[in-house]
Amino acid sequence: MDRIADTSEIAPDNHVRLTDISIGVIIGRTSEFFDFFVFAIAAVLVFPQYIFSFASPVAGTLYGFLVLALGFVARPVGTFVFTEIDRRWGRGTKLTTALFLLGLSTVAISFLPSYEQEGWLTVASLCMFRMGQGAAVGGSWDGMSSLLSMQAPDGYKGRYATIPQIGAPIGLILACGLFIFLKTSLSDDEFLSFGWRYPFFVAFAINVVALFARLKLATSEEFESLYDQAKLRPRINPRLLREEGRNIVIGAFTPLATLALFHMVTVFPLGWTYLHSPGNVIGLLWIEVVGALFGLGGIVASGFIADRIGRRTLLLNCAIAIAVYAVISPAMLSLGLSGEALYVFIGFGLLGLSFGQSSGAVASRFSMKNRYTASNLTADLSWMFGAGFAPFVALYLTENLGLWSAGAYLLSGALCTIAALLLFSHNKAAAITPADHRN
Repeated sequence: MDRIADTSEIAPDNHVRLTDISIGVIIGRTSEFFDFFVFAIAAVLVFPQYIFSFASPVAGTLYGFLVLALGFVARPVGTFVFTEIDRRWGRGTKLTTALFLLGLSTVAISFLPSYEQEGWLTVASLCMFRMGQGAAVGGSWDGMSSLLSMQAPDGYKGRYATIPQIGAPIGLILACGLFIFLKTSLSDDEFLSFGWRYPFFVAFAINVVALFARLKLATSEEFESLYDQAKLRPRINPRLLREEGRNIVIGAFTPLATLALFHMVTVFPLGWTYLHSPGNVIGLLWIEVVGALFGLGGIVASGFIADRIGRRTLLLNCAIAIAVYAVISPAMLSLGLSGEALYVFIGFGLLGLSFGQSSGAVASRFSMKNRYTASNLTADLSWMFGAGFAPFVALYLTENLGLWSAGAYLLSGALCTIAALLLFSHNKAAAITPADHRN
């Protein structure tokens, strides 16, 4: 995660704190990603027939992906709004409000009527609730990831950086498993009538558990003391943007390849399979579950590799590997279910290695007083530019130009990441310290 140079300011008893912080981070990220994947899978298996039934299957799936992207567009807005709540009324109020908004937006989706029942009101409601989810995710930043990176012992920072990231494969496995169960246990009519709603109820329940778990940690006296010692305080104003604007922009583009690949191996193949081989959808969901295990292994391995060769060296090599993967991936997708499995497994392996270290890749350049908010804003912009529209763009290009165009799109993201990493390394060369070199 993001690196703060001086860990000596933090109080002792690291073992207990690292365990507590890690649990809080994992719970928070797992609930966040479970929410996302539930919506993403529904955007393919449910919304084209239930919400966008007025459109063709291709157009309905594209509309679903556009609504999915609205959540990422709303995240920076949520960051600005909830940072002000944090500044005025405290982290506990901010976190409670954000997670209640996330839970209520999620469960509200499960009550939506079909397009045949309410027409465009249903479409508008889906868009509004998805934006509520996105704003809530932007506002639910609690700074525990920053605390975790600060507490990490020297020589282990790469390994501790992976802890927040493992919530993604866990969330995907849970979401895919739940939809597999529902799709195989219910008829198509039953699934579209009521079955698809249950994952959103489960997401709401997980959010409630996550809320109390994170509040217990984030608002405790001990953690408030740690936040104070680390100067992790909310701060969004024109001065912050002037001071950190360049680093925020570079930071937003640094993980572009990773986040584009994130959606290219999770959401995009599901949409493509649904449109061209609908009988293979359940098989692909099982492939995604196995692929998530590959990704989890890659995330864990990335920590050890990053501690040995450095985070930015690993990210640069991964971006080059993703560029190669982008060139050969269309051929794999054209081979049927076996080719899709190969596409997913290789993609998840690369994703795990890069995603494990993508968060906070340039956060060490943020000043102490700005790091809490600048890291959050950088993450929001990274997801918006790198992942938000990736499924829509990739599917649109594929349907109009062929599979090769999806590979070209991913290749462009890899080239942007390579350029951002090289630019970052060049800019940092004059100011780098020996302690920073390996991170």
